[in-house]
Amino acid sequence: MKTKFLCSIPVLPSQDIVRDLEWYAQTLGFVKTFGDHSYAGMRLEEVEVHLQRYSATGASQHVNGSVVKIFVKNIEPFFEALVIKGVVNCDHMNKNTAWGTHEFRLTDLNKNAIFIVEDIESSAEKTS
Repeated sequence: MKTKFLCSIPVLPSQDIVRDLEWYAQTLGFVKTFGDHSYAGMRLEEVEVHLQRYSATGASQHVNGSVVKIFVKNIEPFFEALVIKGVVNCDHMNKNTAWGTHEFRLTDLNKNAIFIVEDIESSAEKTS
């Protein structure tokens, strides 16, 4: 079965998640869907955006780039193809994360982090 690409979710850096969620709500009409002071998601109709806390003065893995999450159904074939190409190592897949996903990460030439993510519920549907 082939990997099906479902959507992409940008993850934007934030110095203050609570402040920024309030700004997005009041200014643009976004509604918080999940999260805490370090990572949160919000939605406006069909558009989803995530915020990730970073410190402007501390070390942050995303200082030099942004993050995008690309959601898929049936993650394995795409992951295996990238392993064969040498883009990712075979041990880079994180299965059954605490937040309910199977996912792996790679970095583009500009140090932007790209996460390929499959919801575990989506994964379970394909085996039922």
